[in-house]
Amino acid sequence: MPLPFLTADRAFDEAADDIALPYDDRDQWRRPYRPGPWRVGAAALLLLLASYILFAAVIIAFAGGLSGAVACGFGALLVIAAAIRLLRVGTWVSARGLRHVGFFVTRTVPWAQVVTVRTTQQPVRWLGLPRTVQGQALVLVRQGGETVAAPLLTDHSADFLARSEAFDRAADTVEAWADEYRAVA
Repeated sequence: MPLPFLTADRAFDEAADDIALPYDDRDQWRRPYRPGPWRVGAAALLLLLASYILFAAVIIAFAGGLSGAVACGFGALLVIAAAIRLLRVGTWVSARGLRHVGFFVTRTVPWAQVVTVRTTQQPVRWLGLPRTVQGQALVLVRQGGETVAAPLLTDHSADFLARSEAFDRAADTVEAWADEYRAVA
């Protein structure tokens, strides 16, 4: 079963270096990078936990505790939904704008409101935890000079920790989308 939200378009990896935006259908929301190993590993652990909870629900149902089995099944569905949402977290681009998907909140900014997208050196959160370290971040500046509070990408996130070349490639791709569509908008 293909999971289109799990991987970036394979055309990105196979494209020549002179083609910055290799996507055919630019109206579709795409993540210009693959989820990192930390994010995929955390989602895999959540799915493993969900399988244990579902197994417990089956045992409880066979033991005659229907309400407990339903509660365990519902809990497993919540854990599965959290794993899927964790895999969708990131920065997505399309011809309509730029979308920053968080675990609880999704923000979409049309290209007409984007002034610049640039990489800066600043303190960033390590794996999304409260601890900050010095690193690179891709920040979005909207009209009026307002910088969006949360960076779009950081080199210490679950997608790019210890993968600096992947961060550089993803940041360059998002900047290329912004340069192309700011001119159109």
